Amino acid sequence: MTVISPHLPRLMVEDAVRAALLEDLGRAGDITTNATIASGANATAVLASREHGYVSGLVLAGTAFRLMDETLRFEFVAHDGDVVKPGDALATINGRARAILSAERVALNFLMHMCGIATYTSKFAAQIAHTNAKVVDTRKTIPGMRTFEKYAVRCGGGVNHRYGLDDAILIKDNHIAVSGSVSKAVENARNYVGHMVKIEIEVDNLDQMREALKVKPDVILLDNMSTDQLSEAVEINRQDNQGAVKLEASGNVNINTIKAIAETGVDYISTSKITMAAPTMDIGLDIII
Repeated sequence: MTVISPHLPRLMVEDAVRAALLEDLGRAGDITTNATIASGANATAVLASREHGYVSGLVLAGTAFRLMDETLRFEFVAHDGDVVKPGDALATINGRARAILSAERVALNFLMHMCGIATYTSKFAAQIAHTNAKVVDTRKTIPGMRTFEKYAVRCGGGVNHRYGLDDAILIKDNHIAVSGSVSKAVENARNYVGHMVKIEIEVDNLDQMREALKVKPDVILLDNMSTDQLSEAVEINRQDNQGAVKLEASGNVNINTIKAIAETGVDYISTSKITMAAPTMDIGLDIII
């Protein structure tokens, strides 16, 4: 199967990076750099990894330098999705020293955060590589960073869940409580949306799952179930529905539990850990000339 590389629209990148630069520059610009570096001074810098990990966010880093000074020359040495080790260069920057130093922190903030998510996601994916399950992100993301965090998940070998409230239906326990039942909630959803919108419903126990299977949603989310319950759910789906409904496990998912969860036979495992608990990756910018 050919995997299509993730892509970030230039307009989204520029808006986010511009806002970050404006936040950092404040009212007077980079007074430290302007006070210590001559306006005509040039420099060459290298962005380099200080640890092993997966690359993500180089486009945002490059945009930070370009928006600060369009004459700066940003050259990719690595690319998003690459695996790097300590000392590996990710990119080089050449041009006005003031612009390089003023854009440095914004570029590194995006890059270290996104590389961290990609790297942490890769560790989850590696734990379940021997199964057919996929590790999936959630909507638990830093406000304003969702597009970039979900992009980083893909760079690390993960899969994206819905991006927001508007691109798929996910019926949760509170929706069921107000609707009256699992089947009624799915029926209401199917009557509301068109045929292009997928419907997923969260269930808390196997009785709810059996009820959900009767109305055939696209996906059933098995929330906070034990591995024994997950295995039974997979078997019920196979017997009652030939496995036609996709099963997603969620709850109590971490780097230590995901392997056992995947081995139950579920299709997807969603976790907020890969976006909300990922440590940043150590990356530095050093002036070399």
